[in-house]
Amino acid sequence: MAKSLPSSRSITALSLIVLLTSSYLFADYRSSTPDSYALCSRDSDKVYTVDGENSQTQCIVVRGAFIVDRGSLHSHAHILEYGAAQQLPLEGTKTIQDTVARVREFILANPEVLNDTSKLIQGGGWDHTVWPTRDWPTSAHLENDPVIRGRPVILQSKDCHALWASSKAIEASMPFPESVDGGVIVRDKTGNPTDKAQELLKQPELTEGDLLRRFHVAVRDAHAYGLTAIHDAGLDPASLAFFKRQAAAGTLPLRIYGMTFFNENEEYWGNKTTPLIGAGNDRLTARSVKIFADGKRLENGRCSCNHLYEPYTDNPSTNGFMRLDSDVLFDVIPKFLRDGWQVNVHAIGDRANGIVLDAFEASLNGVNVTASRPRLEHAQMMAKADMKRLGRLGVIASVQPTHAISDMWYAEDRLGPERIKGLYAFRSLIDSGARITLGSDFPVEPMNPLAGFFAAVTRVSVDGTSPHDSDGWFPEQRLTRQEALRGMTIDPAYASFTESTLGSLELGKRADYVVLSQDIMTIPTNEILATKVLATALDGQTIYGGI
Repeated sequence: MAKSLPSSRSITALSLIVLLTSSYLFADYRSSTPDSYALCSRDSDKVYTVDGENSQTQCIVVRGAFIVDRGSLHSHAHILEYGAAQQLPLEGTKTIQDTVARVREFILANPEVLNDTSKLIQGGGWDHTVWPTRDWPTSAHLENDPVIRGRPVILQSKDCHALWASSKAIEASMPFPESVDGGVIVRDKTGNPTDKAQELLKQPELTEGDLLRRFHVAVRDAHAYGLTAIHDAGLDPASLAFFKRQAAAGTLPLRIYGMTFFNENEEYWGNKTTPLIGAGNDRLTARSVKIFADGKRLENGRCSCNHLYEPYTDNPSTNGFMRLDSDVLFDVIPKFLRDGWQVNVHAIGDRANGIVLDAFEASLNGVNVTASRPRLEHAQMMAKADMKRLGRLGVIASVQPTHAISDMWYAEDRLGPERIKGLYAFRSLIDSGARITLGSDFPVEPMNPLAGFFAAVTRVSVDGTSPHDSDGWFPEQRLTRQEALRGMTIDPAYASFTESTLGSLELGKRADYVVLSQDIMTIPTNEILATKVLATALDGQTIYGGI
């Protein structure tokens, strides 16, 4: 059976590595797609294979879940957090008062919440850096609203690194320590914490129903954006156990590559836990560990929590700080490598990235780097010498292009005109010999992978502007379209040890692909974001749209 695509459509292996799960959509579409078929473009060479030669073809042939004839994968995200943020979405609010109003409206619109003042209200997506005063919100702002007053409320920031809590939620977590390693508890004049002691806030355990609701929302949107595989950059025990249950039941309609959180205050577990590989018909893998070196991404605010070689330009009193002692990195990285784990370290500031590379360099001596594939998650700001080291060591840089076009508007104020040249320097990373892989860090940034593709190849905002003009912010750091496509397909596959089965449309590989309404490799850049996903297929079965 042959299926032909209209001439304006293109197909790619955009199975971007951004894993999610659930079977409800997969099962709905399963019977509608034949076991064997050919998928062709009416124009020649409109199927992008992303193989070793970057070749294009007119048709692919699918038999069962595999490609049997040659034809034309997102690498950093937070699946359940995305689903949670969508339940009470706060992104786009213009002021603190605007955000409070949205919480009030949510309560009034949901009788089960309105009538139960003890029910915890959770939401996410607020971003104080875009508010006029850039002030941090406090519990007082919530308590001033008569509908919200007295209710437990916990609202996560857009970057997932801060919680805005009501007085009731804070009271349930008291008492707090005077200080914490690797963080700051900001207090008011009377000594009370002002709501940013994130990890100290007690939250109720999520029920299976809570997890399923969050998951289904994320899966729905992922399929609609053409995602078939996601690297979840931080699984706690509850979320990992949830995904394992879904895999055991055969109900994962996405491929999930999980990074398990490392907590330096807990006993080392790498030699007691066996890495999970390919559970649930190759849908779930958890073979990597996620370690936090320093704080959240650069932002237009008062948080100087990325560790820098030199002080912040707008806050010369500090270089930022590490979230954990560097001795911990030198201790646990070689242990995890020895015990068969991929080591992925979150690092933002240039000094943090340098320290992590020091630890990798010491730990990788005598280690097969191709077999271990260590990763720097974010690698946002790097000194030139450290970029060269990155390439020489073979450490993968997992970067997020949409962060660049969000941060470019205030980067110079925070870091000065010279240091920002090493911020989001994607071209320099590639030129150093490093392999990069692209993600979005959703829900921090939009889930749509085409937004990342657009940001990578243009370095302008969605309205076509940048601090440097319409040519883009440091345009010499742009990626080519081919590099961006590979960064969303075969490179994430390599970064998750799945390049033999995913990431390109080749003989014997899994038939995961997406059909787009336009050829993103040739259309004008200002048309890229207008591209629609017409169909998404996983293991040869249509899970979204139709072909």
